[in-house]
Amino acid sequence: MLEMFNGLSFELGLGLAVALIFVLAYEFINGFHDTANAVATVIYTKAMPPHMAVVASGIFNCAGVLAGGLGVAYAIVHLLPVDLLLNVASAHGLVMVFALLSSAIFWNLGTWYFGIPASSSHTLIGAILGVGLANSLMTGVEISKGINVQKAIDIMLSLIVSPLVGLLVAGGLLLLLKKYFATSKIHKTPEERQTWDGKKRPPFWTRFTLIASAMGVSFVHGSNDGQKGIGMIMLVLIGIVPGQFVLNMESTSYQIGRTKDAALHMGDFYQRNSVYLDQMIDLKKVPNAEMPQVFKCDSKDSMSSIATVANLLGSTEHYNQLDVEKRREVRRLLLCLDDTAKKVSKLPGIPASEISDLNKLRKDLTLTTEYAPTWVIFAVALALGGGTMIGWRRIVLTVGEKIGQKGMTYSQGMAAQITAASAIGLASMSGLPVSTTHVLSSAVAGTMVANRSGLQSGTVKNIVLAWVLTLPVTIALSAGLFWFGTFIFVN
Repeated sequence: MLEMFNGLSFELGLGLAVALIFVLAYEFINGFHDTANAVATVIYTKAMPPHMAVVASGIFNCAGVLAGGLGVAYAIVHLLPVDLLLNVASAHGLVMVFALLSSAIFWNLGTWYFGIPASSSHTLIGAILGVGLANSLMTGVEISKGINVQKAIDIMLSLIVSPLVGLLVAGGLLLLLKKYFATSKIHKTPEERQTWDGKKRPPFWTRFTLIASAMGVSFVHGSNDGQKGIGMIMLVLIGIVPGQFVLNMESTSYQIGRTKDAALHMGDFYQRNSVYLDQMIDLKKVPNAEMPQVFKCDSKDSMSSIATVANLLGSTEHYNQLDVEKRREVRRLLLCLDDTAKKVSKLPGIPASEISDLNKLRKDLTLTTEYAPTWVIFAVALALGGGTMIGWRRIVLTVGEKIGQKGMTYSQGMAAQITAASAIGLASMSGLPVSTTHVLSSAVAGTMVANRSGLQSGTVKNIVLAWVLTLPVTIALSAGLFWFGTFIFVN
């Protein structure tokens, strides 16, 4: 871990350390900002005492990060185009990181202070988009190329659709519980049950389900939001010390061989399907004698890029054998090849078996570029888990008391949490970042509507307003900070 500071100037080393602290601070704030989404229902249904619920949630958040994989992490990293990630100088890398993290932390703290369940995912993605757009305007690059537009569309669709899913599914699940368990105690609030039989806690199996689903929400929150922190740290490391992190320096000769073979087999795939592909996408051109000063991905470079990768990795058994510039070149080429392969995989008319083979090749191709050191994963897990255990009261109050006009019943808590855990878990498996806050809040609202409890219009308006404002505010804030930082520290 500490070797990454070797060879850095004092100023750059200090900047790297502060940048890492900023990322971990963001994850810590994310922990206490979003923890209420997991514990509000178990607290307000009296299934668990508050402090026990918060500690348990922190543990499961931590476990979720450790077991979550890296799909969401690199969905976040790839929101910025390869061109920006690999052509920024170290000073640009620092400004980029501080701009997007500062805006994300500012908005998260502000919405937490006012008890508004805003989305940390929206916040981070808006900040990244702001940096990408500002960079486009400052460098004269088309805005459509300043960010990874398709990745941004995919992520925004997941952020828009997931709350609707939460609202409808949770409401529907509650209606099923009311239909098949019409006379059950599960449809009472703790206060109603105390009046009825002198007990506040839910029945045993209901309590078990509430606790299990709450910990499930905590686990999938860790796996989804924790990966965003991992992605941010990798963005920091790739941007500031690319020589050590553009490729996984722990890769074995077998893994490097798989990467090279994947590139060669991808070339065979293009040749095999050339009659069709030549009509749809240009994958060939005469390679330039020199690499351009500013590297850009172009599908026309695919065949020459494959040849270059095969040449660079031909006798390479460890990435230490390559100098820093060659490592950067390998990463550039691999990510561009993967980007083109993704476009090819979406073309109509290619047999499903061939598409399946191409997707397998893509996984092998990025085997040594989409990774995270173990210390990064553990650091994010500890930051998120630790943050979960403090600062939870403000958002818990909003989710538990201010969404519906009546108290939350046991069945509402179960329906909301089961829905949220399932939706977020599926999103994590698909590598899509979603908002834990909005999924859970909309699920609670769905159960209130299905239960005819009514909604508190003021709270709902605040949540919707935060949802609408988060992207434009964080885009504008991060873009402004990036421009100011570049003007002051780079130019």
